[in-house]
Amino acid sequence: MKLPQLFADGMVLQRDLPIAVWGWADPGEGVSVSLAGHTVSAVTGADGRFKVFLPALPAGGPHVLTVSGRSTMTFDDVWIGEVWLASGQSNMEWPLNSARDAATEITAATDPLLRHCFIPRTTALKPATDVPASWQSASPDTAGGFSAVAYFFARVLRQKLNVPVGVINASWGGTLAEAWTSREGLAAEPTLKGHLDNLDRLQGDDSAKLLAECEAARQAWLKTLPQDTHNRGFAEGWAKAEHDDRAWEFMDQPIYWAQTGKLVHGICWFRREVEVPAHWTGQDLSLRLGAVDKSDQTYFNGVQVGSLTWEENEESWATERRYTIPARLVRPGRNVIAVRVMSVFTGGGIAGPLLQLVAPGLAGEKPLLLNGPWRYRIEKVLGTVQSTPPPVRPSGNNVPASLFNGMLAPLIPYTLRGAIWYQGESNAGRAEEYRTLFPALIRDWRRHWELGDFPFYFVQLANYQNVQHPEFTDSRWAELREAQATALALPNTGMAVAIDIGDPKDIHPRNKQDVGLRLALNALARTYGQEVECCGPRYRAFRRDGSKLVLAFDHADGLCARGGRPERFGIAGDDGVFHKAEAVICGATVELSCAAVPVPMAARYGWGDNPVCNLYNAAGLPMEPFRSAC
Repeated sequence: MKLPQLFADGMVLQRDLPIAVWGWADPGEGVSVSLAGHTVSAVTGADGRFKVFLPALPAGGPHVLTVSGRSTMTFDDVWIGEVWLASGQSNMEWPLNSARDAATEITAATDPLLRHCFIPRTTALKPATDVPASWQSASPDTAGGFSAVAYFFARVLRQKLNVPVGVINASWGGTLAEAWTSREGLAAEPTLKGHLDNLDRLQGDDSAKLLAECEAARQAWLKTLPQDTHNRGFAEGWAKAEHDDRAWEFMDQPIYWAQTGKLVHGICWFRREVEVPAHWTGQDLSLRLGAVDKSDQTYFNGVQVGSLTWEENEESWATERRYTIPARLVRPGRNVIAVRVMSVFTGGGIAGPLLQLVAPGLAGEKPLLLNGPWRYRIEKVLGTVQSTPPPVRPSGNNVPASLFNGMLAPLIPYTLRGAIWYQGESNAGRAEEYRTLFPALIRDWRRHWELGDFPFYFVQLANYQNVQHPEFTDSRWAELREAQATALALPNTGMAVAIDIGDPKDIHPRNKQDVGLRLALNALARTYGQEVECCGPRYRAFRRDGSKLVLAFDHADGLCARGGRPERFGIAGDDGVFHKAEAVICGATVELSCAAVPVPMAARYGWGDNPVCNLYNAAGLPMEPFRSAC
């Protein structure tokens, strides 16, 4: 007998809904499933699969789930409460140990009934039936690896509902929405069927030919890039502990160097001195740098201890570096870490999020944290060298349906209350398509889980990159935010606006507390019926009053501007050219005017990659960016 690995000791099952349990045994075998005094039975089909539904049960525990046939499986420490699926790309994947105030938050994470189930990164060309999964209770020893957004979301639910809460975290940085949508979900929308072409070829008779073509295209593309033919820094002793680096400048790590203005693309060295305790000598150590974008050679006291290049692994930019430092290199006191980084397209630098030196052989030893200032020196400047994107690998993590198949299909039909979602950065160049793709994803998940229109709450993209000048120009991120908001037309959806809590220099803003809170407010109000405000002001309509536009909003009780006058409003006449508007709050409305626009026809607010938005309602929730129709 076998059950999906999602069923494990410490799991949380959904309260007040029939509980799905399924698995495999010999064909024709009788199976019984027991929980909390209730037993249901089934006989496996010709494929050996069985599925039963336990009756809806109230919150509580601990229980034992028993599944019996010719053999018996038991699962201990099972609780019944609220179960949510958390999915998306890196901002959902982002761990608690790299969130704002991480040390304080992890120390306070002492809730045995807040549980996190991690689903590892997995792709598949066809729907998989199982995937590794592990349930953990929140504690200072475990919570650092939890999804930060999922943790803060669950923490609010725990405080307000006082029932066990489990979050299943199936997320992967840098991924596209179409990879999280099933084949059926994509095929249901005529405009999305093109995403299935490569998938069809991969599953067809010419799959070997397709893979060979793609690999040949990749090799040809690689040859267009500057090659790393000479490690000048190493030849000049930059990796050695005794090298004099006092003339090197400082750069805080982790950071993408493109955000610092110091380097576009090229090769850069980073050095950091670290004081190693005497009792660590004689031990192999582990150097953990997080991800490095794209290629690295890493040295400890002048000796290379690891490397990874983008040519070897196209996921190198998102691959954590964990290098073993042999005991023979470890000295008591001063040691030097040197990292040589090369990037020739997008990003570049040590991406982290957490840099540390660990003594795994010494129980209870705290790691030496390496986040902060490192000395740096540029070895080679390559400028802007790559404008065309790399060929998409047909077996990669962004193949349409591949993540649905590998990470979500094995979870179906585990009974959920709903889902939370944080994704969109990777689709920002295709906002018009996202208007169809994102609602298709939501409908697709609901069809597969067969739980009706279950709650689906998502995060609108945070502010990021430089403030745009002139204001109100075209913005891919603003268009993507607008596309995300169109999904609110679907029933039982809600959006957490994050336009005020991003970071212009970091696509991964560290304030995950407010993100989790705003998602949880949607759940409390819309799913659990609590009387809380879950939404900031939302534009509804405007009317013209002479040379003014008067804007009306929903959820605008206590409308106010923080830090002075309302910012980032623009108006345009029939020429479509937007000008900065003078904005005046009048109760729950805003009046806009501009001398350059005597007959205003349209309005915008917060329209840009990183707009300065300062309007809130009485609940402290920010106004959603918008543009009106003329």
